[in-house]
Amino acid sequence: MNYWQYQIKTEPRYLEILLAFLGELPFDTFEETESGFNAYLPAKEDMVAIEAQLLEIQEKFPFEYEKVEIAYRNWNVEWEANFQPVKVDKFCGIRADFHPTMPDLKYEIIINPKMAFGTGHHDTTYMMIQAMRSLGFKGAKVLDYGTGTGILAILASKMGASIIDAVDIEREAYDNTLENSQINNVDNIQVYHGTLDNILDNGYDIVLANINRNIILDSLAVLAEKIKRNGVLLISGILKEDAPIMETFADDFRFTVDERYYRGDWACLKLLK
Repeated sequence: MNYWQYQIKTEPRYLEILLAFLGELPFDTFEETESGFNAYLPAKEDMVAIEAQLLEIQEKFPFEYEKVEIAYRNWNVEWEANFQPVKVDKFCGIRADFHPTMPDLKYEIIINPKMAFGTGHHDTTYMMIQAMRSLGFKGAKVLDYGTGTGILAILASKMGASIIDAVDIEREAYDNTLENSQINNVDNIQVYHGTLDNILDNGYDIVLANINRNIILDSLAVLAEKIKRNGVLLISGILKEDAPIMETFADDFRFTVDERYYRGDWACLKLLK
């Protein structure tokens, strides 16, 4: 089957929220690029209807796109050729199931992503893993908000978390998290397809939120209610330049900044309630 490749160009701050919106459309593959991401639409889909919806999304979030018809390719073979293992210091390694093991690391996670986000390659995921190293997960109750491939939830389980809830708005992410949990022999992650409204529980020791600035800002009030006193909110998906804004809003909801991480153009904040 042929595909239409939509070459999405946008600012980094809109990257993940656009991915969330396009994930609700019939695109079945995404790959990150230097200027945004490519979204692949099977040629059988109604392109006119899809582009009408893209126009509606453009009215909310600025982006440009070009489309190119792509002849059939073996996407799995191509992905395997391009996906390389990731090492976060000596702490954690991320690989696909066709890569050799990495025995010199404390934790090893096998991720077979159905999309290009959440593999550990992106600076935000890398920093979240770095920051998780200093958190006390043993026996903890954890929420992974915007779980993607499930990589952070899986790491939390391997670090000793007892209860883990994971939620994502994308159906593909929900399915991928279930699959990756099974691959890693993790059985204590409850996965939800939906939004924060689908998480009815409270009393979390740690909340992991690697999403984007706007979604985190909109969710701070609810997250503050869900986290225990002295609990941790670890956030990323925010640009360095937006970190002061996040800190100001976090203070309004009784969070204090404990640690800051920076990598490339991105920031990660460890907040204490």
